[in-house]
Amino acid sequence: MNAVVNSISLSFKKVIEPVHRVYAAAFDANKYVAGFGFAAMITFGLFFVMVVLISLGDAKMKEDNSVKLADIVMPEREIQTFMEDVDKPEKPEEQPEDIAQPELDLQPLQGLDVSISKPKTQVKASGTFFRDGEYIPLFKVQPVYPRRAQERGTQGWALVKFTITESGSVEDAVPVEGYCGDPEGPQEEMRPCSIFNSASARAALKLKYKPKIVDGKAVPVSDVLHRFTFIMAESESI
Repeated sequence: MNAVVNSISLSFKKVIEPVHRVYAAAFDANKYVAGFGFAAMITFGLFFVMVVLISLGDAKMKEDNSVKLADIVMPEREIQTFMEDVDKPEKPEEQPEDIAQPELDLQPLQGLDVSISKPKTQVKASGTFFRDGEYIPLFKVQPVYPRRAQERGTQGWALVKFTITESGSVEDAVPVEGYCGDPEGPQEEMRPCSIFNSASARAALKLKYKPKIVDGKAVPVSDVLHRFTFIMAESESI
């Protein structure tokens, strides 16, 4: 192995020494020209080596090492069907084109009236759906006993005037008069006062009536009077 390496080294030296002497002489004469020439020589050498390598690679690639498979040919087979011949159904017999239609005697019956009379409908429109009548109280409210009258032990009553609307509610409640004293005692002992007026008017607005019906329609009723009584013994109004 060493002998082979030595022989290669000697061969390389024999090739390099003449080139080195030429390059040294040229460098002594003009270093720029020598450098340019040496670079050109190296470039040409590399280009040559590259061309050789490419040509060797193309030669190896051109070698076709693929294995060719034999062509496979499928034999032709005849497909046998096992369907048996089926007898076609016979065509139905054609019916004759002209069929005699039975003749019917459609003469109208004599002496029989078959006309249907329309029913006569009589509708009597009544102008009223509700019976006429006066207003009826449905819901009464106890007024709040005034605190000042309660502290003084004052009793009495108040008369309120108001209007009953078409819906049965109360509006425009106005106190008319009020009296203080024992409501169960003689009227002569009562004295006029207004301590119960406000509480009575507020309670009147909460009353509920069945409205007055005239000709089937609800109508308002004005100047309706209602008296609220205040008695300490029961702490409530009647």
